[in-house]
Amino acid sequence: MPLLLAISAVGVLVKYRAGQLAEQQAALIEENFMAAKRTELKHYLGLALSSIERLYAAGGDEAQSQAQAKAILAKVNYGDDGYFFVYDTSGRNLVHPRQPDLVGHSLLNLTDPQGRYVIRALLDSAQQGDGYLRYGWKKPSSGQLTEKLSYVVLLPRWGWVIGTGIYLDDVERATSLVRERARVNVHASLLDLGGIALVAVLLVFAGGLALNITEHRLADNKLKVLAQRIVNLQEEERARVSRELHDGISQVLVSTQFHFELAEHKLETGGEGAVADLRKGLSGLAESIFEVRRISHGLRPSILDTLGLVVAIVQLANEFAQRTGILVEVDKPTGRLDVPDDQAVALFRIAQEAFTNIERHAGASEIKVQLAQRNDGVWLEIIDNGRGFDPRNMERAGGIGLRNIRERVEHLAGQFTLSSTTGHTCLRVTLPVIPKATP
Repeated sequence: MPLLLAISAVGVLVKYRAGQLAEQQAALIEENFMAAKRTELKHYLGLALSSIERLYAAGGDEAQSQAQAKAILAKVNYGDDGYFFVYDTSGRNLVHPRQPDLVGHSLLNLTDPQGRYVIRALLDSAQQGDGYLRYGWKKPSSGQLTEKLSYVVLLPRWGWVIGTGIYLDDVERATSLVRERARVNVHASLLDLGGIALVAVLLVFAGGLALNITEHRLADNKLKVLAQRIVNLQEEERARVSRELHDGISQVLVSTQFHFELAEHKLETGGEGAVADLRKGLSGLAESIFEVRRISHGLRPSILDTLGLVVAIVQLANEFAQRTGILVEVDKPTGRLDVPDDQAVALFRIAQEAFTNIERHAGASEIKVQLAQRNDGVWLEIIDNGRGFDPRNMERAGGIGLRNIRERVEHLAGQFTLSSTTGHTCLRVTLPVIPKATP
């Protein structure tokens, strides 16, 4: 659609500019024609004036001289439509070879189809010295009303206005031909543009189709990889829980069972030490309960649901410090953070993953955790003083922990940054949070 709109806009612009150019060419041709015709009219009228110049300058019997001049002008012509006409200053026609019925009549109030007073304008033009006038008049050879350009001069002693004119239908034909050719050229250009647009649309469609197919295949591959990762993660989690149950709870329960059976045997046979064995069995039972709670807390910490994210991360940090001996300092906000459950779980899991990576790889002795709620959302930062690493190489090498953190953050439309040098590794996560509506 954007391509079609752009090509349509180009077509409209081409048509508009071509129309402007055609009008400019027509105006230029008309101007050149009119300049040539003005020169031609001036030349013709000069010849007519030369033919009666002797009579006008002779003096004597003015009436006889004027009669002879009328006779000469009535006979002089150039072509079927080229003739000379004469009016007196009152608008009465004195000579008109092609329309003799007008001779002797006053035409002062004669108008053309545009409402122009033709004879009045001719008289004014002659008296003002300009001499040129354009108006509508019947063409003798065709009998059709046609635009005409006339040139007149004043003979003041006789009170005559003598002139001649050229019809402008050839100028109209020339300008119409220019406009018609421009219209044809514009039509051909628009057809060419339409063909180009069709080819371009087809190419874009083909490219888009190929891109969609490629993207579809890539999406399918990503979905397959994601599905396999989910299966692998499930299997890894099951294997972890299985190991902890087998290596932890199972062995403790077996030992507890042994102590209870030993105490039972001693009680039945009257042997000594049954109470001590019972106490050992109870201690193993308490240890089993603790392991069950620990595994359950690792799968889904209940404190996250009951006391909130801040307390859950503080407890996670305390348990990590007790287990590893690494000093953990938590800078937490006062009160409970007002965040949705999915984001609270995501931040808790990110903190878990970060602590696990530090324990396994960093060799750190100190960790600083900062949790805060700001205008742009919830902000979690974890800094350690470990040996450091190159985050780009780690992710390219397939670091699952970092990839899991990044995917969690991207799923929630957050921001994740990671920087690391020797002695300073900083993980920062910002999640946009819409506060929960209070009832």
